[in-house]
Amino acid sequence: CTMEEKLPLRIALSSGSENYINWVLRADSTAEIINLRELNVDSALKLLNTCDGIIFTGGEDVMPAYYGKGYDSVRCESNPKRDTLEFALIQEALDLGIPVLGVCRGQQILNVALGGTLIVDIPADHPGEVIHRCEDYTKCFHQVKISANSKLFSITGSDTGLVTTNHHQAIDVVASLLKIVAYSDDSIPEAVEWADTATKQYFLAVQWHPERMDVQSKLSMPLIRSFIEATCEYRTDKSK
Repeated sequence: CTMEEKLPLRIALSSGSENYINWVLRADSTAEIINLRELNVDSALKLLNTCDGIIFTGGEDVMPAYYGKGYDSVRCESNPKRDTLEFALIQEALDLGIPVLGVCRGQQILNVALGGTLIVDIPADHPGEVIHRCEDYTKCFHQVKISANSKLFSITGSDTGLVTTNHHQAIDVVASLLKIVAYSDDSIPEAVEWADTATKQYFLAVQWHPERMDVQSKLSMPLIRSFIEATCEYRTDKSK
């Protein structure tokens, strides 16, 4: 950022962990990282209003009742408190126009918040050749194919790539405001962005774990760099 005040960017994480913190700091070593996970909703929303961008991170399953599959809760490991917090943060982030990046669960809850649904368990409900979750996530990789006419393609410069994966749920019906811009070979949605390309707010979500990937990968560092760039622009516009 080329702002006179030289204050560090404030990046909110819906739930912080070392991998996400390091990923952000590799793109901007001066960033101030705000972990919202343990806060009550009101405190988290107030803090979000002081931030320049938010990353919705990986973790537990979104409660199926939120997308019309409450009967399927037994196949999920959910965190109701986290769901409540993140749905409130998503609404606030959309209202603010703040840059939004989603990873794994982050993509899933963003899709649900905007009216989409999820596959509750990929191995049971969408069996295929691709392994999406392993005992050791550091050894779990698969290919993704990226749409050439997407923001994701313009960020990464790649139409295919190898990604680290660790999930058993994924987008089923995509929210009407979003479009799927990457798939795995078994047709699981791997990335979403705004369907209307004229929408100003930065919004990108991926199913893979770029924060765990090699810094050389075009499907890791370019994502966080483009997000950081968007947070700079957001802050500059906000201060006008």
